[in-house]
Amino acid sequence: MALIIDLKPGEKILIGEAVITNDSQRTRLHIAGTAPILREKDVMHEEDADSPCKIVYFLIQCMYISPKPDQYFEKYFAHIREIQSAAPTTSLFLASINEKILQGHYYQAMKDARELIKYEEELINATRSSQGSIADSIAQEQQT
Repeated sequence: MALIIDLKPGEKILIGEAVITNDSQRTRLHIAGTAPILREKDVMHEEDADSPCKIVYFLIQCMYISPKPDQYFEKYFAHIREIQSAAPTTSLFLASINEKILQGHYYQAMKDARELIKYEEELINATRSSQGSIADSIAQEQQT
C-alpha cells in the first residue's frame, strides 16, 4: 500500500537522501517503498535541538534517516539516562520511545518524542510558575 502525501506549494519533503521541493501548486504523491520520509515540518535542525528532550528527538531523527541507525545508540542512551536522572517522571515516555527504537520503528519513536518535548515544556512552565510564586511571596514578605 502506497503512502499518500499532499504537499502545499513550496513545501519540502525528504525521501531517502533526497530533498524534494514542491512547485507553486498543491501536489499529491503516492510513495511505495521503505525509504525514510520526513515532511519539512517534522525536520529538526541540530541548532534547534536546544533542550534535552529536543536532543532526544534530533537523535531519533538521525537514526531514522541513517542507513546505520545504531551509530547513534550510544549517544542516545547516555543522553536519556541523564534525562531520567534529572526528571524521573519522563521514564514512561522514554520507555515507550526505547521500545520503538529497539524494534526499529524510528518514525513512531519520533512521534512519541514530540509528546516528550511537550511534557518537557509543561515541566519548565510549571517550574517557572512556582519560581514566580516564590519570588512574589518573598517580595510580599519584604514589603511588610
